[in-house]
Order: sequence, then structure tokens, then C-alpha cells
Amino acid sequence: MNKDIKIGIIGLDTSHVIVFSDAFNNPAAKSPVAGAKVVAAWPGGSHDLESSIGRVAGYTKDLKEKFGVQILDSIEAVVAASDAILHTSLDGRVHFEQFQRIAACANGKPVFVDKPFALRAIDARGIFNVAKKFNVPLFTSSSLRFTGAITRVVTPATRPLVKGAQFQGPAALEPTNPGFFWYGIHPIEMLYTTMGRGCRSVRCVSNDSFDLITGVWADGRIGSVHCNRTGNYEYHGLVHFEKNSVHINGQTEEKGFFTCLAETVVEFFRTGQAPIDPEETIELIRFIECANESRANDAREVLL
Repeated sequence: MNKDIKIGIIGLDTSHVIVFSDAFNNPAAKSPVAGAKVVAAWPGGSHDLESSIGRVAGYTKDLKEKFGVQILDSIEAVVAASDAILHTSLDGRVHFEQFQRIAACANGKPVFVDKPFALRAIDARGIFNVAKKFNVPLFTSSSLRFTGAITRVVTPATRPLVKGAQFQGPAALEPTNPGFFWYGIHPIEMLYTTMGRGCRSVRCVSNDSFDLITGVWADGRIGSVHCNRTGNYEYHGLVHFEKNSVHINGQTEEKGFFTCLAETVVEFFRTGQAPIDPEETIELIRFIECANESRANDAREVLL
């Protein structure tokens, strides 16, 4: 129980691998996270996505030289060398195929899949079905779900009391991972952290700089996400209860988003118990599908 969990990383094409490796492998890091160490990695990379393939060489070099990570030549080799897997490939298009390879040789080892988990709800459900088939503990999340700015306000006791919520964040666009899957997923994850499952329809009003996504839940509650492409990278929200509303300010937290996520991931790796219901994740992916469809069709209401 006192031994560090040996982590393998699949996909070295996102800055997240540097953040995770620094937290786990660098005792002098600003916010080190105990209990795990990255020991092996497979570079991967999508050749038709410059922000993916253009980063692989540099991040691979950093993991090898700065963090002492062994670079291996296949997904299967990394899984064999590890106790648990961080599936961090930047491109959501490759997650289903890569996860099938991971699960087939994992022998029940837990896997965390970084965002965007999938680009279609049918694929999200397919990934969870593969995990079930091979008895692989699995969860996925944006780092924003676990920021203390939310978790102090939205607790297991208060979440059922939420009457509505509004969140805002940046939403850069990337055609290969369309619409809100690329970056808008972060404030949408904050909305689902707060509201939970049960959305029944989505409408998205957009222009070149902004998007306003509005979801109506089956019980009448309304939740919204305001996305921008103006250079504002702050995450804020309002959580509405019956008698008051509470401001969520992600910028004031001393503990960073990724530190909170890394701590949650280590606990998941230790217990094998996912902190998020798979059905909530699948609905969240469907919510984004619907928001993208509405955005492309003059703010038409789309049913989940």
C-alpha cells in the first residue's frame, strides 16, 4: 500500500503530460502529488493535427530527460510496464481505437482518459462498454470539475438543492475536434458537475467571438454556458439555490486545477472506484453534440 503506483502515459502530444509528470515525478514541484510516479510512455500523435504532432518530439524529450520516463514503442508495452494508465492523447478521434488496445491487455488496470473523451455519444458509450467487457476501471474528466472553487459549493449534500447554474470560459475551435469538444468542454464540465444528469434540450446562439449554450433539464431547471474567443481565459460561474446564489471563481484558488485532478486520479488508481457515473459522462458528450448541432443550425433547439 505504501509503494508508488507506476503510471504509464499514452499520448505525448499535450501539455497535460508535462503537468502530470511534474506533479508525480518532481518532489520540488510547486504542488507535488504523492503516491504515484510516471515510469513509461508511448508518444503517439495525430499527423493531421499540428497542435498534436508538432508537440510530440519536445514533450517526449522532456519526459525522458527531465522526469526519467522510459519511452516505449507501443501502447501494449506501456500497459505492461505500468500499474495504471493516463490516456492523454490530445485528439479525441483516436481515443476509442487506442482505448480498445489498452483495455485488451490491461488485465483490470485502471485508466484515466483525458478530455475530449469522445466526439460522439455513441463512441463514449462504446468506450465504457469496452471497459466493462475487460473489467477495466475507467473515468474521464476536465480538470475544472475538481477545482476547490466548485467542490466547496457543490457537495454531495448541496448538489440536489441546485436550482440552476451559469458558467463561462474560453472556447477556442479546432475543426478536427469540432465545436465545444476542443475547449468548450471545460465550462460544460463545470455545468454538469453542478447540475448533474437530466438535460432534455439544448440551444446555442453564436457569433464569431461568443457562444451562449442553454440547456433545459427535465425538472425545469436551466443551465447555461457562455463561451468566448476574445482572450479571456478565466473560469467563473453562478450556482443558484432556492434562497441564494454563489459565485464560483476559479482564478482565486491556491491549489491549481491539475493538482486537484491529479489527486483525484491517484485516489481512483488506488481504489478502482470512478468518481463520476459513466451515464453522466455519456450525457455530457451528447450535450456537446447537441450544442454543436444547434450552433450549426441557427440556434435551433436540439433534443438530447
